[in-house]
Amino acid sequence: MSTIFEGNPRMKSMLRQKLLAPIMVAACCTWAVQAQTVGDDGAVPTTGLNLPANIQNFGKVEPTVRKATAIVNGEIITGTDVDQRLALIVIANGGKISPEEKERLRLQVLRNLIDETLQIQEAKANKIEITRDEIGQSFARVSQNFKRTPDVMATYLRQQGSSDRSIRRQIEGEVAWSRLLRRKVEPQVTVSEQEVNSVMERLNAAKGTSEYKVSEIYLSATPENSEEVLANGRKIIEQIRGGGSFVAYARQFSEASTAAVGGDLDWIRAAQLPDALAQAVQEINTGQIAGPIAIPGGYSILYLTDKRQVLVADPRDALLALRQMSLNFAAGTTAETAKAKASEFGQAAQTMGGCGKVDEVAAKFGAEVVDNDQVRVRDLPGALQEMLLKLQIGEATPPFGSQSDGVRVLVLCGRDEPASADGPSFDKIMAQLEEERVNRRAQRYLRDLRRDAVIDYR
Repeated sequence: MSTIFEGNPRMKSMLRQKLLAPIMVAACCTWAVQAQTVGDDGAVPTTGLNLPANIQNFGKVEPTVRKATAIVNGEIITGTDVDQRLALIVIANGGKISPEEKERLRLQVLRNLIDETLQIQEAKANKIEITRDEIGQSFARVSQNFKRTPDVMATYLRQQGSSDRSIRRQIEGEVAWSRLLRRKVEPQVTVSEQEVNSVMERLNAAKGTSEYKVSEIYLSATPENSEEVLANGRKIIEQIRGGGSFVAYARQFSEASTAAVGGDLDWIRAAQLPDALAQAVQEINTGQIAGPIAIPGGYSILYLTDKRQVLVADPRDALLALRQMSLNFAAGTTAETAKAKASEFGQAAQTMGGCGKVDEVAAKFGAEVVDNDQVRVRDLPGALQEMLLKLQIGEATPPFGSQSDGVRVLVLCGRDEPASADGPSFDKIMAQLEEERVNRRAQRYLRDLRRDAVIDYR
């Protein structure tokens, strides 16, 4: 999503001082109440309170006790575990999940935690142990992706109702399962040179046809639960279209081995996909979702990240040298004034006569200048890609932005055209074929673990 998500001595000292005081006060107060005697009316004579001697509870007696939601081969998954993992999905969706959707997701999260537990248990049964240091290093990388230190990340997660323990457990499950597959499944998978050469021949024959960068969420289904899984898939799509993270949902819900990389299938041709998926991927545009699509064994949700032509150089792979001018508006600027100034700014950029005049024009308007000479066209937003591909060296885009965020102009100062595409190498094709076969065997492996497990739901 990325996930998504230990110590600073100074912070720990400060926290310890802040925490110890209330704990000591609470301890003293507790002793004082216990030392008092009960009055004749049956009440404890505490100042300002009239408390009965015999307490009868009508609500939750111990709300902090972590009760089991499921016991998997003797290992407990608590409601707290489910809540904290569910909170990661809420974080990935910016908190925009309805209470009804949370309840529906809770069941799926429990299933994921059961699978995760089975994977870790099976890895341990095969003498595969993931050390605390390894998990800590991975958590540090996740934190860095969110521009946070591990300590700050852990605090943030607690504030959001999750915990670093939940992410560390997910990391352990992914690493353990990956190592288990490398030991027990990958050695049984073979791909011949003839198969790879056959794929390369088909690629050359398909030169000029389209290939797609696709991500997938795979949900396994049986005839008995097919309708439930289908409804779950539709809800996932609804959440993603509402702003949810496809990568986060893929990591949490996809049952394919690509879940650990957010469902990324990399570049593939339609012919490499099952017929139903091949048809769907050709009917959607970049940035769109298709599904749930019925395939043997379950349903797939596809997200099209990009597309290109096989063995044909794509103009969007060109590297651009750009100069950006950014014009911000002072607080209190009226919409009319901002619009007029942006128009004047844009007109000056269009007529300045090349990149050499950027600093002069920027100084005139009080704009900031940022240079970048390694911008790949395809890494830019779609609307800017179209604009920049049409520009000649020295030309500028129209101003874009908003009054609150300011307006910007990009000036094209150079373009390195992409080299002709040579296609994937022999080794890459072999790796892709091996990964596909490992994925299929991994799904069967997990299915067998579920079948043999003793799971007690509470």
